[in-house]
Amino acid sequence: MSMGSILRVIGHAAIATASFLIGFSWPSAALTQDWPTRNITVVVPLGAGSATDVMTRVVMDQVGKQLGRTIIVENRPGAGGTIGANMVAKAVPDGYTILAYGALPIAHALYSKIPYDTLRDFLPLIPFGQQPLVVVAAPSKGYKSLGDLIAAGKAKPGALNYSSAGIGSASHFAAERLLASAGVTAQNIAFKGAAEAVTDIVAGRADFSIQPLTTTLALIGDGQLVAFAVSASKRATMMPEVPTTIEAGLPADSVYPFWSGLFLPANTPRDIVNVLHREVTTALQTPTVQAQLAKLGAEPMPMTLDEFAKYFSDDVEANLKLVKAANIPRQ
Repeated sequence: MSMGSILRVIGHAAIATASFLIGFSWPSAALTQDWPTRNITVVVPLGAGSATDVMTRVVMDQVGKQLGRTIIVENRPGAGGTIGANMVAKAVPDGYTILAYGALPIAHALYSKIPYDTLRDFLPLIPFGQQPLVVVAAPSKGYKSLGDLIAAGKAKPGALNYSSAGIGSASHFAAERLLASAGVTAQNIAFKGAAEAVTDIVAGRADFSIQPLTTTLALIGDGQLVAFAVSASKRATMMPEVPTTIEAGLPADSVYPFWSGLFLPANTPRDIVNVLHREVTTALQTPTVQAQLAKLGAEPMPMTLDEFAKYFSDDVEANLKLVKAANIPRQ
């Protein structure tokens, strides 16, 4: 075969390959442009009625109206949230499967074996908001302030205990962060949920607990619990008279953020990511949504995609450090 013939064969092969690649990629681009063309599923790896579940339904109902599509919220609890998270991590990255969660950093720090890579398999989309956690105790315990509680812990090292919603819950990690920042140790009385943990603290069997504001507000209001501080960088809108842990005398690392947000499978097309971020941002700015989230005690966390990605990676690192510093056994 002459050199000219060889070049013609190579040229034809190149054209055929280019045509195949164009034909292969073009439908994907078209699908991205037309997205969404069907219903969207949001996986909540927690039980129905949890704070994340309620926030997800409030926000995504509005997003569905904006997009003109039904958004199905599917609860897939189990294994510390890793079952539902893994469903999304392994889903096709086409924008039709979304994760609503806030405890990915906790699971990453607590579990030695998880079926996904926390930092590589998810794309942080947007936070719904942050719910302040509040340090509470029963009046019968006799503590008048967070300072009193810390002083009691230092006077008798290891004598304090606290109730939590279970190993790996926000109430568990928030308490350990507060104790570590104060240089105090205490025993974790772990329950299967927040309701049991709150019942235990009301009865005075535990010295203190750190719980979401919405689960304790009524009990604080009728005098069954005393609020010492909120684990947040600023005072809670629903309870402005209660100081932050920083204002109560502890360092900045005493704050444990309790937040929820949305994640997509990694490699979701950027056009779809941008549409979703825009639509959820719009929903979060809707007065009816803001009013409903305010009732849940959620404080706004407006962030760009890049800001949330950094916030998330920083939180993952902070939880890893906490597990090591507080000697929390990995599961």
